Formats: sequence, structure tokens, C-alpha cells
Amino acid sequence: MKKSVETAQSIQRVKVGMTGLAFVMLLIGLASAIFSSASQEQPVAVVGGPKPEVVANLTVANGTDPADGDREPLAELGIAPSAAGNSALPEKPDP
Repeated sequence: MKKSVETAQSIQRVKVGMTGLAFVMLLIGLASAIFSSASQEQPVAVVGGPKPEVVANLTVANGTDPADGDREPLAELGIAPSAAGNSALPEKPDP
């Protein structure tokens, strides 16, 4: 009698485990499908929103070169002094 009770409990545990595993696999598949479809959607065009192609054209039209490290945009706008003509110490007059 003891043997059949242990066997019945083992079978029930296997059934519950397999059902739980199937449920988890179903949830993973559903989440994968949702995230896959969300990543394939095109972004919504908002009126007045930034457009990447326009921004790319603006940077090319302005002649900005990202590799140009000598430019001082704040000095060009007049916000900060330029470091090209200024030195940290004042120059002494020649006697």
C-alpha cells in the first residue's frame, strides 16, 4: 500500500512540474513575441518633433567636422573667451 501512495505522489509532482514548465515556456514565448513586434514598429512621427534626416543635413550644411578638435564653439558664440590669443599670465612689458 505504501508503494502505490509514493508512486501516485511522484506522478502528481511530475505532472505539476511539467505543467509549470509549460506555463513558463508559454509566458517566455508570449513576451518574446511582444518585444519582437515592438522593436519592428516604425517610430511615430510627431508634428514638430525632431527628424533624424534633417538634423544630419543641418550638421553637414554647417560644415561641422566632429574630428575637428581645435574649434571652440563657446568662443565662437561669444560666451567664453578664446584660448588661442589669451595666456594664463599677463605679459610683462619690455624695459
